[in-house]
Amino acid sequence: MQVSFTLNGKPINADIDPRTLLVEFLRDQQSLTGTHVGCETSQCGACNVLLDGVPVKSCSLLMVQLDGCDVISIEGLASGETLHPMQQAFHENHGLQCGFCTPGMVIAGIGIYQRHGDAVTEETVREELEGNLCRCTGYHNIVQSVLAGAKAMAAAEKGA
Repeated sequence: MQVSFTLNGKPINADIDPRTLLVEFLRDQQSLTGTHVGCETSQCGACNVLLDGVPVKSCSLLMVQLDGCDVISIEGLASGETLHPMQQAFHENHGLQCGFCTPGMVIAGIGIYQRHGDAVTEETVREELEGNLCRCTGYHNIVQSVLAGAKAMAAAEKGA
């Protein structure tokens, strides 16, 4: 089956098996391994990507659902050597340990900002990260990273 969509700003025309999951396509056919397979049951959030600007779990999306869509994986967030504000916030606030969950957390953080802006609260971040699992930390630095990322994204929008 033929599917056409945009991936990280580049047009993709792929002949795929209709049963192919987006996470499999990204990792196995595009070598974009920042999107991780953690649970394969849509529970952990390690596979988050942006689909038409909205965070989704790529382990639950069939490639046939993507025709005409815009997909951004963690690899597509940075602009050259300049990290996306949320990525930079994770770096500056030590919002990672082993790094396995980090790409999904960054994508989730972008979604949190999209829904709440820079006025997002710690309580809201903790509540909305419930669908993203980290097995290394107590989430404190992740939450602080999302809060800092939201402020940085707002500042970038105001400066644009």
